[in-house]
Amino acid sequence: MARNLLVRDYLLVGLRLGRLVPGLVDTYTGDAALLRHVEAEAAPDPVRLLQTVRRLGRDLPGARLSPRRQRFLAGQLTALECAARRLTGEQIGFVAELAACFDVRVVPGDEGEYRQAHDELDQLLPGNGALADRLAAWRRRDEIPRERLAVAVRAVSGALRDRIREHFPLPPSEAVSYEVVSDRPWSGLQRYLGNYRSHVAVNAAARLRMTQLPHLVAHESYPGHHTEHCRKDAGLVKRGRQDEQTIFLTNTPQRLMAEGMADLALQVAVGPGWGRWVEDVLAEAGLRTDGATAERIDRAMLGLLRVRQDAALLLHDRHASGDEVLAHLRRWLLIEEPRARQMVRFLAHPLWRAYVTAYVEGFALLRGWLARPGPGTSVQRYRRLLDEPLVPAVVRMELAAADPRAGADGAVPAGPDGGRPDELISCRS
Repeated sequence: MARNLLVRDYLLVGLRLGRLVPGLVDTYTGDAALLRHVEAEAAPDPVRLLQTVRRLGRDLPGARLSPRRQRFLAGQLTALECAARRLTGEQIGFVAELAACFDVRVVPGDEGEYRQAHDELDQLLPGNGALADRLAAWRRRDEIPRERLAVAVRAVSGALRDRIREHFPLPPSEAVSYEVVSDRPWSGLQRYLGNYRSHVAVNAAARLRMTQLPHLVAHESYPGHHTEHCRKDAGLVKRGRQDEQTIFLTNTPQRLMAEGMADLALQVAVGPGWGRWVEDVLAEAGLRTDGATAERIDRAMLGLLRVRQDAALLLHDRHASGDEVLAHLRRWLLIEEPRARQMVRFLAHPLWRAYVTAYVEGFALLRGWLARPGPGTSVQRYRRLLDEPLVPAVVRMELAAADPRAGADGAVPAGPDGGRPDELISCRS
């Protein structure tokens, strides 16, 4: 099969599945005529789509694509086959679904690590009340006044953009527009519009904190999702004609890599000491925060990384009740009931029920990969994530070659400078 025909058929099957599964197509910036063609068709038949995906998988080895592109498309087609199987009514176990969608092996988290994280938080947060109450009080003190949110977003975005220019150059015409919205189920939402432009909506109702904001802006913009889209668009698509990169599909290995990379964006852009850095940035905008304490709290919260994935396993693999899942989230994440109920609603959604794994496993895998021993800096490795169609299997292979501590999932223990947001701050959470 000719190369362009197979890639074209991959785009077609992705767009057609997107008609049956709203939200499956996160971004499409390819041939507009192809999109119009799909939109004008009759409703797709799931059985025929499943047959097409399987045919593409069989034809892929002879498609005259580079090994790198073949690996990328093989993972994407496995995930799309899973989506098509579910549309035909086939029952797929949840753990098997996660493996097919994201090319990862998911296991429950370690409650011993969760207890250790609570012990560390207990030492960091002043007072004698319940730990959950003290954490909630600290978060309230760090909230950004609604009327100052737009100013704070612009200040952080500008500072991050200036900081990454040297290491991750972007086209001169690139730009991100920001909008403050209300009453949304997410904290921030990035949409790539093509031509190196993105729009990011920031939800004021999420009661964003001053020390949470740089994680969100880095995740969505610099050097996260917007930066990835721009560099892949300028490199793989414009120069390399890798048209498969013009479509971003939810619940695929592509998204696991993207979310893991974006959750590590601030760590790469600023690194240890980001708390003091954001103090200085926000001080110029007239806001005061304790960044050093926030950074220590974030490091402690890293031990709770897998709690939400555990909740998904409880709900969909062990078929626990909603109340049991709610109690699990409140116990370990130390959150109030409304926030926990919002998480349960998200985990129960037919499309998004699996998506928490993109954050959890993507972050764990890429954190170890960026910190692994061997040649190259974390910035150089992050540039590979921005510019290449890397897949989880390749990351695991490189980890195993570099570090004998790497487990079956490829993750390795990170050093004391590792950190992440104390909540999953992506657009889907």
